[in-house]
Amino acid sequence: MKSLLKKMARTAMNRILNRVSPFIALSAKNSPAVKIQQVALYNYYRQAIQDGKRFNLSETGYRVFSQFEEDGILLYIFAAIGMGNRTFIDIGAGDGINSNCANLAVNFGWYGLFIDGNPSNIERGKAYYRNNPDTTLYPPKFVQAFVQRENINELIREAGFAGGEVDLLSIDIDGNDYWVWDALTVVEPRVVIIETHIEFGMNPIVVPYDKNYSYPGKHPDYHGASPLAMEKLARKKGYRLVGANRYGFNTIYIKNGIGEELLPAVSVESILKHPRNKERQKLFEPIKDWDYLHV
Repeated sequence: MKSLLKKMARTAMNRILNRVSPFIALSAKNSPAVKIQQVALYNYYRQAIQDGKRFNLSETGYRVFSQFEEDGILLYIFAAIGMGNRTFIDIGAGDGINSNCANLAVNFGWYGLFIDGNPSNIERGKAYYRNNPDTTLYPPKFVQAFVQRENINELIREAGFAGGEVDLLSIDIDGNDYWVWDALTVVEPRVVIIETHIEFGMNPIVVPYDKNYSYPGKHPDYHGASPLAMEKLARKKGYRLVGANRYGFNTIYIKNGIGEELLPAVSVESILKHPRNKERQKLFEPIKDWDYLHV
């Protein structure tokens, strides 16, 4: 009887924790202390860079809102090159909370556009930014749409963000990332962070475009572009690779002519050194003979 009661109590407690843990996590993200510490760090970086100090990009990462350590990396980058008009576009944003752009919106006053295909994500994100005291007066814009290379420019244009520079473009749509960035012409981002497919290793390949693709498609590892293919596209568009998250799949590019002495180009090989990559590249073996474009 006692063991049954204990089991029932544990079950009830787990249910409670599952319900409240997201709110606890959001509460921690929204803590004034988090904002104060980050603003202090940003100002420290600015002064240190002015004094001639340089930091290894791989040592600056941490996570507040981002999926991995992109928040910290991006903060250092913008401390180095300066925050311009403080605008962003996030394509494949989910709810815009666990986003590469959320930290900049909430803690540094940026404004931007979140695009996602899931209406539940859109409603959840709208509610969060509408009720957040740091964004309530002028929340980011949300657009619910299935993104394709045929419609990306029009989506941005209709949202009122076309025709100029944005500080940050983030693309993570689990499939046609390469093709969407290739097609994008209505804005000129200073910094781009985009997902690549490390499973493809150093092969310069991209999966052919499918306007109706939705993850996982016919195989969960058959989508996207290799880091090398994405770096080639970036160079064609006038950008240089400066780093990535620790696992190498979220690659970061800066427009040529901006901060080149502070953040020089790095090789694709240098961002793929994590031991996880060797394990992930084994997943390419079953699909290596499928259809790819070599770029």
